Amino acid sequence: MTDRHITVAIDGPSGAGKSTLARMSAKEFRLLYVDTGAIYRTVGLAAQRAGVGSRDAAGVIQLLPGLDIAMDYDRTGVQRMLLHGEDVSREIRTPLSSIYASDVSALPEVRAFLLEMQRRLAREHNVVMDGRDIGTVVLPDAGLKVFLTAGPEARARRRYRELTEKGTACTLEEVLRDIQYRDKNDSSRAAAPLRQAEDAVLLDTTDLSLEESAQALNTLIRERFGL
Repeated sequence: MTDRHITVAIDGPSGAGKSTLARMSAKEFRLLYVDTGAIYRTVGLAAQRAGVGSRDAAGVIQLLPGLDIAMDYDRTGVQRMLLHGEDVSREIRTPLSSIYASDVSALPEVRAFLLEMQRRLAREHNVVMDGRDIGTVVLPDAGLKVFLTAGPEARARRRYRELTEKGTACTLEEVLRDIQYRDKNDSSRAAAPLRQAEDAVLLDTTDLSLEESAQALNTLIRERFGL
């Protein structure tokens, strides 16, 4: 392992495989994996449970000061999200939670509320961090920025398979609609819209298997940091 401080920022649209690939690379190089999307999903779940609509900006903002959001890692290194001390890692992965995450993440107040948590993790650890604005806003000086993408149909099939394997009831059509909704929402929002950083490496995995995608990402990391 190099003595260099390692920060890998992975951005891309919903269902591109960011979390899966980032987790695999973190394990390969013994880095801390940070799934920022899960953090926004936890804010969305808090709004759901409080009966606040996903587009009720004032209602969501009012919740923020009272939120207790934390992260933990299990024995295998998988990130767990805690809301007021409760492990909600499963609850935040439903299609409705995806909609809530996309809507609440469009609020500048929510992004500001969570920004320092994310930056602190990158200062204190060697990290692979994925999300929508990691390379453009959260970690603009990251040592490596990757924009990970794939066609919407390919992303929908992967997400559908992932959800059904976890026992979540859904249809492929619902997942594709969710993907398309989030693509439009994430790329058109005023606060930190999804876009490729100018110095990011584009990695399109539409026609790549999981193993090929992981190999491509690991090669980028290895070459950039001399691992």
